[in-house]
Amino acid sequence: MKILVLNGPNLNLLGKREPEIYGSQTFEEYFEELQQQFPEHELRYAQSNIEGELVNLIHEVGFDYEGIVFNAGAYTHTSIALADAIAAVPTAVVEVHISNVHAREAFRHHSYLSPVCQGVMAGFGLYGYKMAIDYITTLY
Repeated sequence: MKILVLNGPNLNLLGKREPEIYGSQTFEEYFEELQQQFPEHELRYAQSNIEGELVNLIHEVGFDYEGIVFNAGAYTHTSIALADAIAAVPTAVVEVHISNVHAREAFRHHSYLSPVCQGVMAGFGLYGYKMAIDYITTLY
């Protein structure tokens, strides 16, 4: 099974950025742990701070991969283009947020992506990515 783990803007700074919210581990370190936990699956990781690149990645894998685990960062709350890209592909997409976005600023309470995703994991730290992968593997 092929699953893309896709991170949006500012998530390249995990391990440095606001460790009290996002922790001190880099995503690259965590991704290695995910690969060890799911050796029977082909996990790919990508990150971009550019909305159009994220749309292109969804288009690229959305017809061939079984799932996308997607933390769109701030684009979650602003991007109709990403919602349209998710809606356009048949692969299962699970929205992930490291922090509990509903316990933060009001503008983070709305997601353009949630209505077109299979589900949402929020507030479980990096563990939310593992939960999303677990869920996707149950679909097939």
